[in-house]
Amino acid sequence: MPKLRTSAAAMVANARARIEEIDTAEAIAMLADPKVTFVDLRDIRERQRSGAIPGSFHCPRGMAEFWIDPESPYFKDIFGEDRIFVFHCASGWRSALTVATLNEMGFPAAHLKEGFAGWVKEDGPIDTPDKTS
Repeated sequence: MPKLRTSAAAMVANARARIEEIDTAEAIAMLADPKVTFVDLRDIRERQRSGAIPGSFHCPRGMAEFWIDPESPYFKDIFGEDRIFVFHCASGWRSALTVATLNEMGFPAAHLKEGFAGWVKEDGPIDTPDKTS
C-alpha cells in the first residue's frame, strides 16, 4: 500500500478552513430564496436512491470545474447566472473539496456543511427519487 503524503480527511479539513460552510438549518431557510441554487454533486444513483433537495441542479463531481468555466466547451449556462450557489454531496467531503477548487478558480460558492445526510436528519424537504432524474 502506498504511503500518502496527505490523507483525504486532511484535504477536506484544509478545504473547510478556507471556504464558506452553511449549516443545514440555514440552508433549509435559504431554499425559499429564488437567488439560491443548490448544486448536487452526488452520483445520479445516489439521487435516485435517496432523493434530492427540491429544485437542486445535478452536477456530477467530475464535471464541476468544466461546467463552471465559461471558456470550457462543457460550460453550463446556469453557472453564468447571478445566483448564490450552495454545493453539496452526501456528507460534505466531496463538496468541500469541490468548492475549495472552484473558489481557487474565482467562482464564488459555498457548501452544505453536513451534506445531504444532514439535510435528511434535519427533516429538510426532499424530492422523491422518481422526481430527481
